[in-house]
Amino acid sequence: MQQPIVKVIKLDNGDDIVCCFPEKQLAESTGLIRLVKPLLIKYVPQLTPQGFKDYVALIKWAAYTNDEIITIPIKKILTITNATNEMAKSFEHMAKDYQRLEAPRKDSDYKRSMFSKEDNDRVNEIFDEFSDIDDGNGTIH
Repeated sequence: MQQPIVKVIKLDNGDDIVCCFPEKQLAESTGLIRLVKPLLIKYVPQLTPQGFKDYVALIKWAAYTNDEIITIPIKKILTITNATNEMAKSFEHMAKDYQRLEAPRKDSDYKRSMFSKEDNDRVNEIFDEFSDIDDGNGTIH
């Protein structure tokens, strides 16, 4: 069996999906296409000494199912391209444990907290320093 070709699909909602195609697709007349182990490409900005850089994370696209083959309407696809070697390697690594990939979590466990009066005063002092740079037009440059 030959190695499947890894593809990157751009959907009309802006999602980038990395996946493979099965050996047998549905009939063209159905208007549907099947994707094998689709993973969402998530771009996460990181601040580095050289500036902002995108970190790429692959997460399970159809997170709440155990199905490895997902069927979608062809009309939802804008482009299909071959993945780079690096992306293909990342996909193959993640696809090995596809069933064990977790569903993306919502940040509902994030605990909000208010600034203390001292912290709030300090933040206000920092903003007040910027008001000293006013150019007379009410803007800060």
